[in-house]
Amino acid sequence: MNNRKKTGLLTGGGILFAVCFLLMLYFGKETFYVEGTEQNSPSYDSHIVLLTEETGNEYWQMIEQSAKQTASNHDIYLESIGPKKADPDEVLRTMDQMIAADVDGIITQGLPGPRFRDLVAKAEENGIPVLTVDSDMPDSERRAYIGTDNYNSGKLAGEELLRATEGDQHVGIITGNLESLNQQERIEGFEAAVENVERVDVVDIRESNITEVGAAQAAYSMMKQHSNINALFGTSALDGIGMVQGVEDITVWERPYMIAFDILPETLTLLEEEKIDATIAQYPEKMGEKAVKTMIELLETGYVAPRQHTETDVIRQGDTTS
Repeated sequence: MNNRKKTGLLTGGGILFAVCFLLMLYFGKETFYVEGTEQNSPSYDSHIVLLTEETGNEYWQMIEQSAKQTASNHDIYLESIGPKKADPDEVLRTMDQMIAADVDGIITQGLPGPRFRDLVAKAEENGIPVLTVDSDMPDSERRAYIGTDNYNSGKLAGEELLRATEGDQHVGIITGNLESLNQQERIEGFEAAVENVERVDVVDIRESNITEVGAAQAAYSMMKQHSNINALFGTSALDGIGMVQGVEDITVWERPYMIAFDILPETLTLLEEEKIDATIAQYPEKMGEKAVKTMIELLETGYVAPRQHTETDVIRQGDTTS
């Protein structure tokens, strides 16, 4: 083979290789290209973490949704983390991990016990402010509490019972968790409202463990043991729903007067169906919004008011909510 032919073959082969290589690049890009991947990841002013009580709880989902919306409106990255089922130990472990990750701020429910106080102090030592939402822990170093005035909301429930009933009222109280400060305060407020009224007495208090099934079981067993109970008060979001189930499972001559807590869609439906008489409305979406705005103010100025209460109302049969 002469040199001219050899050069021609080499040139042709090189051209063919180049064409194949360019086609490979082109089709590879078309196959694996995902729109937006060529852009840099968005940057945020701050990274805040919301630690929820449990991811499947509709009440906490309302807090989360409004918090995320408010954060996005202020160029804040809000990361929401929580156990599938209420587990304070898991929340505390996650809080410790977020401190180690050096986030800019933590929003969480106040939890009882020294471990929570220690973690709040640890966060402060690392320059990470902590806000409590829904339930407070005032003897910790948390910077502020955002949420319901729980004592007054319990008092509202007691006053509503007095307003709406006549004659002797033997009350059973069902609460999410007796160790939670917000539940304790709601019970204390209710008892304060009725303590000087002779026709009302609190017969029993039982836990629902923050589940509908637990509330149903508590209502059923309580009324089975105390046949004179003719009024029920549930202090957490799922208690009213469970109370209705428990009452329907037991044969009673007359349905007890029932006050629930929160305005979850199912609770409002039961109110419309006249299976619940009243509910204490707190507004979790306002808590989420206010918590994020408070954190932004705290990061910018270094100080916020330590107690910031959100609105509560009594919603009765026939009332409408916006």
